Amino acid sequence: MRLEGLHHITAITADAPRNVDFYARVLGLRLVKKTVNQDDPTVYHLFYADELGSPGSDITFFEYPGARRGRAGAGMVHRIVWRVASENALDFWKERLRKEGFEAAREPGRLRFSDFEGLNLELAVVDTDDAPLIAEHPEIPAELALQGFEAVRAYSTEPDASRQFLEEGLGFRRADEGAYELRGEERGSFYTYDEARERGIGGAGTVHHVAWASPQAEHEPWRHRVLEAGGSPTPIIDRFYFRSIYFREPSGVLFEIATIGPGFTTDEPLEHLGERLSLPPAFEHLRDELEPVLTPLPDPRARESVG
Repeated sequence: MRLEGLHHITAITADAPRNVDFYARVLGLRLVKKTVNQDDPTVYHLFYADELGSPGSDITFFEYPGARRGRAGAGMVHRIVWRVASENALDFWKERLRKEGFEAAREPGRLRFSDFEGLNLELAVVDTDDAPLIAEHPEIPAELALQGFEAVRAYSTEPDASRQFLEEGLGFRRADEGAYELRGEERGSFYTYDEARERGIGGAGTVHHVAWASPQAEHEPWRHRVLEAGGSPTPIIDRFYFRSIYFREPSGVLFEIATIGPGFTTDEPLEHLGERLSLPPAFEHLRDELEPVLTPLPDPRARESVG
């Protein structure tokens, strides 16, 4: 069995409208699912991805209005890295971010910046055979667009404590000092440790968990493998769009293994993904209660058509 790299990355926001504006309009991702946190359905769970909502491109957010600003620390992911195709793409993004009021640090092959809540992001020029996962946007040429995830970087006080679990349990391969690669038949991603300088504080602008992708037929065997490696996975949870197990790796980062499919077109046609509030069947009876309390959101595709 091999995991297919990153499935999705979930973070926290205190301001869903600004979040939609930044990730859908500024970064050009597609809002592919507007749903609720299934563990707390009074708050949003927003998914941004490529045009098809593909695993490997999904950055997702729980909205907790008014949440305090968090700070990444030990046992937390502190940076998300996307792929782009060229140095020209980095030049394009540095200028686009500047015009939007975001400073970005440029170096050969990389561009680092933060979103409006301080979540650290990076674009990296990557030569790969993995299919590019691109969203359509009228202001962003396809050859310059984000192409899916390359990596996440986490803080740890003792990264060597995770090595056996990652390598023997989950099938990561040691790639470099502090870096591990997870590669399946179709895609791969990197997971890298940096030295923790302080204790983390959860909140807006921090990553909640990182999900790795499993074929559906291998999901239950992966749960057994995590158990055998010394992890404490949850039971399999049906999230309707995929199935999940959760556990912490030895450095403290919350991991999820999520299935590739059924997918976001389970309850919406591809051409209309993310346009309305989608509720899995187990939550549909709450629609009349939830719609009045959830934050009104802009329609990013409507803005594109107007512009």
